[in-house]
Amino acid sequence: MVCSKCGAQLNEGVAFCPSCGTPTSGGPQPQVYVDPTDHTAEFSANDISDNKIFAMLPYIMSVIGVIIALLASGESPYAKFHVRQSLKIDVVMMLAAAVTVLLSWTCIVLIVGVVAIVALTVIRIICFVQVCQGKAKEPAIIKDLKFLK
Repeated sequence: MVCSKCGAQLNEGVAFCPSCGTPTSGGPQPQVYVDPTDHTAEFSANDISDNKIFAMLPYIMSVIGVIIALLASGESPYAKFHVRQSLKIDVVMMLAAAVTVLLSWTCIVLIVGVVAIVALTVIRIICFVQVCQGKAKEPAIIKDLKFLK
């Protein structure tokens, strides 16, 4: 084998030319990991920068923030993505709170319910920070819920 760029002799199965570093067609190709929950590349940079504030509102103000974001952001796919994620968190948090209140007479349910509410609050904070960074990632735990796709 010969390097297509510099013409150096290559051993069989090498991935890169030892002289110039050009990738070869033979040998193992490096694998790139793509996070299936990261949807940032699906949105334009203009949409992200123009609607970042509206995407933050649902995480800060819950349902009221969702309403404001939907009314103020227009047809922004970026803001709508974060509205859906925030609504998922809100629904799960309401269910956890309801179960905790209804079954608070059992100590274990009370403890599990409080832990779930604290975990969801942490997830909400993480989502807010990701919006500040201009990202669109599905939150942990909530990403497996199939409603509000």
